Parts: sequence; C-alpha cells; structure tokens
Amino acid sequence: MNRVDDGSPLADLLDERRALVALAHRMLGSADDAESAVDECYRRWYAMSDPERERVPVPAAWLVGSVEGICEDRLAVPGFERLTDSVPDLPVVTRPPATEPATLRRHDAVVHAVRRACLAADQDLLLPLLAPDATAWFDGGGKIRTLVAPVHGRDRVARGLLRLLDRRPHTTLTPHSVNGPTGLVVRHDGRVVAVLSLEVSGAEAVRVWVVVNPDKLRSWNAGPRP
Repeated sequence: MNRVDDGSPLADLLDERRALVALAHRMLGSADDAESAVDECYRRWYAMSDPERERVPVPAAWLVGSVEGICEDRLAVPGFERLTDSVPDLPVVTRPPATEPATLRRHDAVVHAVRRACLAADQDLLLPLLAPDATAWFDGGGKIRTLVAPVHGRDRVARGLLRLLDRRPHTTLTPHSVNGPTGLVVRHDGRVVAVLSLEVSGAEAVRVWVVVNPDKLRSWNAGPRP
C-alpha cells in the first residue's frame, strides 16, 4: 500500500515532470516526442506494484534513468517510429451520496475552512474539518507521480492534503465552483495545477477528490472560466 508520507508537494511534482520533459526534448529534439517519452516513463512507473515502487530509494532518479532509456531506445529505431502506448487514467471513482448532505451554506463554510487550514499548513485546524473515516483520492492520470491508492482516515487524509499542497512562491488556493458545488483550485504561476472537490456531510468533509492530471485540467487553462 502506498504510504501517505511518501507523497510529494505538488510544486515538486510539477518541477519533476518539467525537468523530465526538458531532458527528453534535448535528446529527441521534438516537444511532442518528449511528452510522449515522459508519458511512457510514468506508465512504466505505475505498471509496477506498490511494493516495487516503495523499494525505489529515489523515485526522481529512477524516472530520469527511465526517460533516458526510453529516448535512447527510440533514437535507435530506424526512421524513429513514435510509440503510441496510451497512459490509462486512474479508475473512475463513483461518488456515493452522503448520508446527511450538507446545506449549500454549510458546504461552503467547510470548504472555506479547509482552505484556511491548508493555507496555514495547520493540521490541528484541518483535522476537525474531516470525518474520522474520510477518504481522499489523488488523480494524476499516470502523468504526475502522486499517490495511487485511496487514502483513508482523518489523519492520513490531512497529512496527504497538507503534503501535496505544501505552498511554494507563486502558488494560490482559491474557492471556485467545481461541477456545481464550491471546490478549491490550486494555481502555480497563474496556471491551474490541481482542482479539489469535497463531499460534505454535516460539518465535515467525508470525501475529497484531488485532480492533478494535466489532461483533465486542460479546459481550466484554455481560457477564462465563468
């Protein structure tokens, strides 16, 4: 099982992907081929079992070596045929209804309180806002090295969120409508890099979905949103 403490700050994960794309671009000379090589690298990372990934002492170094190997293999192919393996999304999560759905006002109050706790990086503030059996899902779509397995329990969800949202300069966390209810949008250098939606029951968040998959965030960065 993935350890929640193994999660990395989102800013670091974005920097990691950018560095891998830059490496592949230098080797292959094409932005599209570079993105394809990095996608293949992450596909191989997620193809490993949880115990195999946990035995990798420095994941960033493993990814660099994997990208270099993929690029070298492609350069060795006569005529340089591009690989077309698709990177599957993480399983689609069906959201069961909360047993006691919060009113819109209560939902917004919890979301704003979660935002304040995350901005303050204060676990003591965040814990009372989460149900004891809260669950969080982190959807990187195989293109960001985030947690794979759902995270269960108030303490682990809080640690996972605070670790992922560890603030860096030029990073903001703002309330925004996400498919209707209020959620949270993370921007880095003005670009949307994560979207959080929460299911609230009573005065607690019972389920949290964190989307960091660049493909799913493309529409958020396509232009102004209403």
